[in-house]
Amino acid sequence: MKLIIDCDTGIDDALALLYAVASPEAELLAVTCTAGNIEARQVATNTRALLELCGKPEIEVALGRQTPLVRPLMIAPETHGPRGVGYAELAPPTTQISPRHSADLIIEEARRAPGEVTLITLAPLTNLAVALVREPELPRLLRGLVMMAGSYRSAGNTAPTSEWNVAVDPEAMALVLAGWDACEGVRRPVALGLDITERAKMTPELLARLHATAGDPAANPILTFVDDALRFYMEFHSQYDGFYGAFIHDALAVAAALDPDLITTESLTVEVELGGRWTTGETVTDWRRSWRRPPNLDVAVAARVDVFFERFVDRVGNLAKRHSDVAI
Repeated sequence: MKLIIDCDTGIDDALALLYAVASPEAELLAVTCTAGNIEARQVATNTRALLELCGKPEIEVALGRQTPLVRPLMIAPETHGPRGVGYAELAPPTTQISPRHSADLIIEEARRAPGEVTLITLAPLTNLAVALVREPELPRLLRGLVMMAGSYRSAGNTAPTSEWNVAVDPEAMALVLAGWDACEGVRRPVALGLDITERAKMTPELLARLHATAGDPAANPILTFVDDALRFYMEFHSQYDGFYGAFIHDALAVAAALDPDLITTESLTVEVELGGRWTTGETVTDWRRSWRRPPNLDVAVAARVDVFFERFVDRVGNLAKRHSDVAI
């Protein structure tokens, strides 16, 4: 499956990229970067360094918009650390940022292989919104769109009812929904919200299984990165969510894009609140079909999280084993 991943490489984005690189059925064409968890240029630095760490320096990394469409930028150093990767240290990347803007890259790759490229967004939807303005036919050109975005039947993680990626740039999410809606006959986007991704809870026990799969060498650079990044993330969740572990939202979204059987979806009508006093960024979901409007989003309502973690441990563990000689 040809993939483009749009991300704001903090900790769970990094684990998602490792999963994509480790998946034999995935051909990762490029990674596009935007601001969100951290500022956009640091996102691009983290992404290039991580791809080099796991032996994929040839994957193109592009930089897009560095601010949301209309709002001031929010970032989350308290969640992901000042550089976005917790306590982890990455060597400075030797590769260059692509000369292409993220939005142009998405459009050009979709035109190059119409109907073959799946776009996965793990960040605020700013780059995709810009791409849709430049190419309104993009939904027809892509094979599909899978988003880690929204909170549909659970509390938010940014405000009481809003999820981070949507809250950072709600206008972008609204524009994406409208852009897909304007292209009749295309496949609806798939959204994994907090309702589902917070079931993907990485624990110390799962981390131990990852080490065992990798052979647990004394100084494995990929395992060192994962350990140091996740330790920060787990400390954050211990302080704010009452458990020592970490939600790895984005890795589950990548896994679901590669194997849609990992999730069950329901076709629903969703709008994004743009002007609420307390609810800006909420993904307002018409569960009872009160609006009597056609659905515009396939929302994940269940996930086979046990299968996902079996694959994550196997794939990322074996990736670490294969690249145990890469310097960090």
